[in-house]
Amino acid sequence: MLIALEMIGLVAFAGSGALAAVQARLDLFGVIVVGLTTALGGGIIRDVLLGITPPTTLRTWPYLAVSAATALLVFLFHPQVARLRRAVLLADAIGLGVFATAGTSIALHAGAPVYTACLIGMTTGIGGGAVRDLLLREIPLVLRKEIYAVAALAGCVLVGAGHLLRLPPGLVTTVAAVTTVAIRVLALWRRWNAPVAKGTPPSTFT
Repeated sequence: MLIALEMIGLVAFAGSGALAAVQARLDLFGVIVVGLTTALGGGIIRDVLLGITPPTTLRTWPYLAVSAATALLVFLFHPQVARLRRAVLLADAIGLGVFATAGTSIALHAGAPVYTACLIGMTTGIGGGAVRDLLLREIPLVLRKEIYAVAALAGCVLVGAGHLLRLPPGLVTTVAAVTTVAIRVLALWRRWNAPVAKGTPPSTFT
């Protein structure tokens, strides 16, 4: 169950990362590197925090192959992918939900306390995207006003609650992932944003 969810997340994140790299006018190698980083970054951070070395995504070839293939396809067909803006945003939301909740489940299985597992799960969900933004010289999305990390944390908390209540793990993880995706999509649709400090001048960061 977790492997299937992670593969879905890999495709979603690798695609969104590769498209961002194409729009930044990176070459083929750069697009694949950013796609791989976006897809695998969160999982690598998770495994390092849990003491799982080498990280699972670096010693299991399908993770690398699926991510690289997705990035290559986006590079080849980026005009068609770019026109699917809503689909790309949805894919990113799916990746967030899948990685955050699966990361929490993996942390729980590794023996981490519930609160620790929730924080590791959130980091898993947002880690790859944060590294992607840094590589592209952008302020990470998670640090901006959009509802992103909060959506991930909500799903992680649901997984933790289900674990404490001894509910079926597969069902709980699925429901939590769907909840995370729903919060993220709803926030995009309704333009919900976290508050920012009042009276601050516009950012000059480039």
